[in-house]
Amino acid sequence: MAVLDPDLLLRAYAIGVFPMADSRDAKEVFWVEPKRRAIIPLDGFHLSRSLRKTIRSGRFTVTRDTAFADVVTLCAERDETWINSSIQESFAELHRLGHAHSIECREGDELVGGLYGVKLGGAFFGESMFSLRTDASKVALAWLVARLNVGGYRLLDCQFMTEHLRSLGAVEILQKTYVSMLSDALSSAGAGAGPEFGALERLLGAESSRTVDAAASGCVIAQLLGHTS
Repeated sequence: MAVLDPDLLLRAYAIGVFPMADSRDAKEVFWVEPKRRAIIPLDGFHLSRSLRKTIRSGRFTVTRDTAFADVVTLCAERDETWINSSIQESFAELHRLGHAHSIECREGDELVGGLYGVKLGGAFFGESMFSLRTDASKVALAWLVARLNVGGYRLLDCQFMTEHLRSLGAVEILQKTYVSMLSDALSSAGAGAGPEFGALERLLGAESSRTVDAAASGCVIAQLLGHTS
C-alpha cells in the first residue's frame, strides 16, 4: 500500500478533509469530510475534580514525541480501527517532517496512554488516542489542550463526536462553521511569531519533555486548565 504524499495530506487538512480506511487490513484509503465536526474549544476543556487530582498527583509521566510510532500502533490495535498500514506509514512520514506529533503517558517505564495528530498553522487535528490505564488518555488530552493554549493555537479538531470526548468538553458544529474556524486558525500562523507547539516546555522550565518532573508539571497543567473546570 502506497504512502500518501505529505503535501497532499496537509492540503487536505487545510480544507477540512482527512483520510480513513475501512479496517486495519484494508487496501484502500478514502477521504472524509463530515457534515458535523467535533471540536474541543480550547477555553472549554472540562477538567473534573478526579482528573485534576490525577494530573496533580504525577501518577503519569507525560512526554511529547518520544514514541510516535508506538502511539500510532497502539491506537490501531483495537477490534475496529480506521488506521491501516498506509495511514500509519504516512503519518510516520509527517512526523519525520515535523507536522505530526504524539503525547505519551507512562506509568513507570510503561507506555499506557497517548494520542497523536497533525499540526498545521494554528490548528491541531487530533487523530486517535488510546488508554491502557484509567484516565491515561484523558491526561494526555489535558496536556495537549494546555500545550495548545500556551502555544497560541486556536482550534483543536476531534473529527467525530464520542461520549468520551463530550465528557471532556467537546462540542459538535456544522462543517460550514468548522471551515470558517479552520480558515481563521490557519491564517493566525502569519500573525507575529505564530503558534508554537513547543512553548509548554519553556513554560515548565525544561529543555525537553523528558526532563519535566511529573508532579510539579502536573500542578502547572492543572492550574492552566483551572479556569475551564
